[in-house]
Amino acid sequence: MPAISTHDLRDTLDSVYRAESGRILATLIRLLGDFDLAEEAMHDAFSAALVQWAKDGLPDNPRSWLVSAGRFKAIDSLRRRARRVEDILIDVASPESIDDPSVDDDRLRLMFVCCHPALAPEARVALTLREICGLTTEEIARAFLMTPPALAQRIVRAKAKIRELKLPYVVPPVEELPARLGPVLHAVYLVYNEGYYATSGRSVTRADLSSEAIRLGRLLNELLPEPEVMGLLALMLLQESRRAARTSADGEVVLLEDQDRSRWDREMIGEGIALVEHALPTRRFGPYTLQAAIAAVHAEAATARETDWAQIVALYNALMRIDPTPVVELNRAAAIAMHEGPEAGLILIDAILARGELREYLFAHSARADLLRRLGRLDEARASYERALELARQEPERSFFESRLRALSKSTIPND
Repeated sequence: MPAISTHDLRDTLDSVYRAESGRILATLIRLLGDFDLAEEAMHDAFSAALVQWAKDGLPDNPRSWLVSAGRFKAIDSLRRRARRVEDILIDVASPESIDDPSVDDDRLRLMFVCCHPALAPEARVALTLREICGLTTEEIARAFLMTPPALAQRIVRAKAKIRELKLPYVVPPVEELPARLGPVLHAVYLVYNEGYYATSGRSVTRADLSSEAIRLGRLLNELLPEPEVMGLLALMLLQESRRAARTSADGEVVLLEDQDRSRWDREMIGEGIALVEHALPTRRFGPYTLQAAIAAVHAEAATARETDWAQIVALYNALMRIDPTPVVELNRAAAIAMHEGPEAGLILIDAILARGELREYLFAHSARADLLRRLGRLDEARASYERALELARQEPERSFFESRLRALSKSTIPND
């Protein structure tokens, strides 16, 4: 293996970390049976790689090398702490077998652990966001509207319960999958959402998380091709098909109605629509399939003006009957505004905000601002855009709302 410069090595390790750290961590958790020990082992392995690879060059399989190094670092750490090494699962797969396709997917196993019914629902979500998405405690706390210390305690308690109950790191048998599927689908959806619209940072999206969620969705569809599994996979594919058109060349947000639809991935759209058409006739679908059907209507419209808003409103009405969340209600209001006019949508959004459930949700304020702008109520629109700007965590979001405010002050945004 040829030697590598320090600069190139750091770039390589950064690339490996972004692409593989989630899978490496999941495998180490399976092998070591402990979240915190696995996280420590993974970071020790990357530190060791910085030294070893500089001397020996890149290994043929960096992920396997890092898993093996992490395992031995953990064993050494436990020895130093005078704990029994036999407590660790030493019958670990060899580096060669780690990539064997016959071995169950470690991240899917980890997801079933994070979503185990023995854990409280809110703990499942927090643990998934931390261990599967790799979000920081601060990012998750913002999503939960909690303080970081309180959120950290929730995650610590969830990990302790997993150790206490000795929950197995396995994908359940096929006959147990239906009962366990709901939380896991929700977890995959959370991973995709973070990839589709990142909680914070310099980029609107995180392609690594979107790709991982779709990969896990395909695995679940192979394990249990139920309508809602198909629906979730379809939803992710249809949303992902628009990735290239969602930002400009300089990273600015491009709204759906302004996107260049020639840049949409037609192959993903075709696959997503086929899954929707397979799931809907079963009459056993749920919210993911209905959301996918809404995305399919958007995908089938050649231009924004040709969108069938009547059909989208009807689908949102059905979605409200089975999943009456404030966010679904907000999206329905936005669809009604497109179908019946901005005044009808504004009445509904104001009622939602008056209840207080979405008071800290920036998309409620941005949707309200847009409707007020279209109605020519510019002072009120400016106040709503300013509130959305206060809540924005992404740099592209902030830039978008700032540009809206500048244009609004010059009265250059048309009242369409």
